[in-house]
Amino acid sequence: MRRREFITLVGGAAAAWPLAARAQSTMPVIGFLGTISEAQSYGQVTAFRRGLSQVGFDEGRNVAFEFRWAEGRYERLPAMAAELARRPVALILANAPPAALTAKATTATIPIVFVVGFDPVAAGLVASLGRPGGNATGMTLISVVLGQKRLEILREIAPKASVVAMLANPISPDAVPEIGTVQAAAQSMGVELAMFNVSAASEFDAAFAAIAERRPDAVLVGTDPLFVNQRDEIVARANPLRLPTIYPFREYAASGGLISYGSSIPNAYRLAGIYAGRILKGEKPAELPVQQPTAFELVINLKTARALGLDIPPILLARADEVIE
Repeated sequence: MRRREFITLVGGAAAAWPLAARAQSTMPVIGFLGTISEAQSYGQVTAFRRGLSQVGFDEGRNVAFEFRWAEGRYERLPAMAAELARRPVALILANAPPAALTAKATTATIPIVFVVGFDPVAAGLVASLGRPGGNATGMTLISVVLGQKRLEILREIAPKASVVAMLANPISPDAVPEIGTVQAAAQSMGVELAMFNVSAASEFDAAFAAIAERRPDAVLVGTDPLFVNQRDEIVARANPLRLPTIYPFREYAASGGLISYGSSIPNAYRLAGIYAGRILKGEKPAELPVQQPTAFELVINLKTARALGLDIPPILLARADEVIE
């Protein structure tokens, strides 16, 4: 190669480097504020990326991510949210109620897309479902209000059940409305609700030992993100009780839990990805209605039922959206 050609080639490449750097620096960054762990959030992140792709955003091409994982330790969320706000990111995806409330308390200007299980209006995240009015919008799984339905399903499996144990996290922001819903339903059914609190992974052994000692007729597991993060461990402790146990999401039944009833977490995160992409294109969170699920999944793990010697009523099997054999 001639010297002049070499100089021209190197000079052209050097001129291109700043352009590439500038392109990367102007790429919008989404901050993912995760309430649970990276490993347990894999499906949620995958679904979120799928939604983003549907509206023209692909990681590394025209959008980037920064992840923060609290791993069930909610006290870490404020510092993580502050880091993302200082970055600053173009948008925050708030994974579950603790992250959503923390993000909202951290910034009033950075757009927030949340996925929560409670009523975001009652929690103060938005002014109304139809017109959120601030810097936040997203999806509600309305999981906490499904406690009554889950209790009804338990009674179908165990119609004579008089005592139902409920596992809940007392420090979770969605615990109060969820417990209230289940307590009201239990009272109307003439069922005693025995509460067992867990606010850290290290407390599950003691909680399930206490449940075994109490000898309830059935078990209802709450919707807290900490529980989702520890679902394999919860199922491993619940199954030896050989009691009808219901969970809030399909992921539990897929992990060997007996039965679950709730909305689809992957679909909620896919829709959240679509909203994030629309906001990156210029739409305002204040004008994007909070979306609610239109369908709920009843999933029965028949393999687990057989292993535990539990009979599932044929009418309940017929209503199931999925039966795991």
